[in-house]
Amino acid sequence: MRKDTRRWIDADKAHCWHPFTPQQAWTESEALVLVRGEGSWLWDSEGRRYLDGNSSIWTNIHGHNHPHLNAAITRQLGEIAHSSYLGFANPRASELAERLCALFPPATLERVFFSDDGSTAVECAMKMAIQFRQQSGEPERDGFIAFDQAYHGDTLGAASLGGVARFQERFRKHGLPVRFVADLDALRALPADIVATTAALVIEPLIQGVNEMRPWPAGMLRALRTWCDTHGVHLILDEVMTGFGRTGKMFACQHEDVIPDFLCLAKGLTGGYLPLAATMTTGRIYDAFLGEPDRAFYYGHSYTANPLGCAAALASLDVFEQEQTLDRLQPKIARMTALLGELKSASPRVRDIRQCGFIAGIEVDHDGAAVCLAARDHGILTRPIRDTLVLMPPLSTTEEELATAVEAIARALEARP
Repeated sequence: MRKDTRRWIDADKAHCWHPFTPQQAWTESEALVLVRGEGSWLWDSEGRRYLDGNSSIWTNIHGHNHPHLNAAITRQLGEIAHSSYLGFANPRASELAERLCALFPPATLERVFFSDDGSTAVECAMKMAIQFRQQSGEPERDGFIAFDQAYHGDTLGAASLGGVARFQERFRKHGLPVRFVADLDALRALPADIVATTAALVIEPLIQGVNEMRPWPAGMLRALRTWCDTHGVHLILDEVMTGFGRTGKMFACQHEDVIPDFLCLAKGLTGGYLPLAATMTTGRIYDAFLGEPDRAFYYGHSYTANPLGCAAALASLDVFEQEQTLDRLQPKIARMTALLGELKSASPRVRDIRQCGFIAGIEVDHDGAAVCLAARDHGILTRPIRDTLVLMPPLSTTEEELATAVEAIARALEARP
């Protein structure tokens, strides 16, 4: 082991605290130190190469070290790295908000509130939904409806919407009022008094991520839009994972021609380069915050609308157009389907394959974490959700690289009986 690798690992184990990581097991294991990326590949401090099988926790879109994104960030760095967005504007934020709104029909989602990550994007939507009701003569509408096994982030409000007990149960009594339902039938069966006191319904459209990559039935999103309109409930779509091409369209909601009242974006917004989030909403909701100062939305972060992040996001949108990312993605989605079908047929350890666009979950018979660890020896990095292996590489991944990824998983399954 190289001297620098040893030093970095020792410092990590002495001082760092990792997210979603049992620290006891971490300190007793040998860490992998990632130091470089190029396209769909990552290198560790020992010079070993790995395919980025989960897009660096579902963030990277166009590959690592993309020249257009690099140039945009460098150019912005030559002007200014950060300035306050509290009472000031900056060019990149203005341009980004305009381009995001232009991705939707006119007079629909026409306002953008920037924050830092997916959790805060959802938090913003929740607080906006509550304050809108208070300022629109419906203060009794202060509850939310979410779905069993949902995951919407870890800040306290967003965590209230989470249906995964391991992550949220210990904080449940400290959060906002949320009623959980399993599906459309359960939603339609809710008592009238619950519906009448609901501000908004929240869902991960098309597919639940942390629930082991489980797709929703076709048509469900359109049915939810109709139900919300009928009952005067706002629809919040959490597209933190599904946004920016992951499902085959720019946004998951476009598969069923649904426009939400709030759209939450993060992860792929900057192409996976920098922390930035956006909560998009309608002019009607925005207008309810105009008037006296006490009607303002008093919420924000120090790095809201950070110019470097906005520059990266603008560059990412450029790349979608310049490289025809969505058009070129379609045959790769079909290739992923075929490769995973072959894997399921060949390996008795694969219980199920769940796929939505360029997102896939490979459910194995046991010990998903051990399979992911074994997969490192065959050149792929990913993480499991329980016993479901996530395959969600950058959209720039080639068909040949996809085949390499699935072959590495197959070999890892053989290595872990």
